[in-house]
Amino acid sequence: MADDGSLGVELADRLNQLFRVSRPGGRPWTNDEVAAEIKKSNPLVKVSGAYLSALRNGKRRQPSRYLLVELAKLFGVSPAYFFDSGQADRISQQLAALDELRQAGVRGVALRAVGLPAESLDVVTAVLDQMRKLQGLPPVEEKQDRQ
Repeated sequence: MADDGSLGVELADRLNQLFRVSRPGGRPWTNDEVAAEIKKSNPLVKVSGAYLSALRNGKRRQPSRYLLVELAKLFGVSPAYFFDSGQADRISQQLAALDELRQAGVRGVALRAVGLPAESLDVVTAVLDQMRKLQGLPPVEEKQDRQ
């Protein structure tokens, strides 16, 4: 994060991504809910829904490191997400992938696959590949480094 102006924009973008992707009970957090959760977790951190709104729209640019740590904890990311561009890029990619999974409705399929033996997973994969083919969708390219 370079100058003060870009600091506010990057922080706002990163916060908005966390609010967009993290969905308790299937709906987005509100600023007031996040503020209340942070106060519950650490009553010494000063935060309000209005202040979070100002951070998210770039009107406020320099939250305390304590608030950033609590935000990171609440949203399940490293505090480095707010400071380190490389770390933020990696986390953003992971968040985007999780968001795609949620939007694609694959969570239920994935939950049903948990605990199945490798042979059964191979069968499920083959069935899904065939269904994709029948729907005219391209084949899924898997990275070889994951097993």
